Amino acid sequence: MTGPAPGGGLRTIRVVVADDQDLVRTGLVMILGAQPDLDVVGEAADGLAALDLATRLRPDVLLVDIRMPGLDGVEVTRRLAGPHRPDPMAVVVITTFDLDEYVVGALRAGARGFLLKDAGPELLVQAVHAAADGDALIAPNVTRRLLATFAEQAPVTPIRPIDPLTEREEQVLALVARGRTNAEIAADLFVGLSTVKSHVASLLTKLGARNRVEIAMWAYDTGRVRAR
Repeated sequence: MTGPAPGGGLRTIRVVVADDQDLVRTGLVMILGAQPDLDVVGEAADGLAALDLATRLRPDVLLVDIRMPGLDGVEVTRRLAGPHRPDPMAVVVITTFDLDEYVVGALRAGARGFLLKDAGPELLVQAVHAAADGDALIAPNVTRRLLATFAEQAPVTPIRPIDPLTEREEQVLALVARGRTNAEIAADLFVGLSTVKSHVASLLTKLGARNRVEIAMWAYDTGRVRAR
């Protein structure tokens, strides 16, 4: 959940929207612009323009279509949020195509969210808020298939954490792997949001993970969580 701004009042999340279809882009801008705490500060109709706008404006969240001329959404994500970036941007990928290679490619490139264009306004707004808050939100139908894909992959030798996980970290790990946000984990475990964020940060450090998706993948690789 988006918190108050440092000087009081509601924090405004700055968003850039990139989609090569004018009608779709206009619809996304209207949905996000109707939210009191979201401000669409730029629009782009192709990948190169999206990369330029995001680099110049440094929005809190970039909402990007996966199939665009110039550069596709995965490459835009990789350049703005990839492992080489010291200051990765929060990127949410949105698409009509729920192909596994798109989902995995976008998440491995550093995306903090993946939605289908028919997900609906509520889930879209939730994904933008989650990305701005450091969470990752993936469309539920995509999450189920993605986790099943991880579970069915050939076994790998998972990395060993630099320090053993605590009992509470194991609990948070399992919930992250199920796609729960920080706020949902806090409610599930009856702890404060700051406590959850601290545990997630510790998991990232101990596992050498770049994001919550990699935490989830490690949980499946080690057998701590299994696809339902």
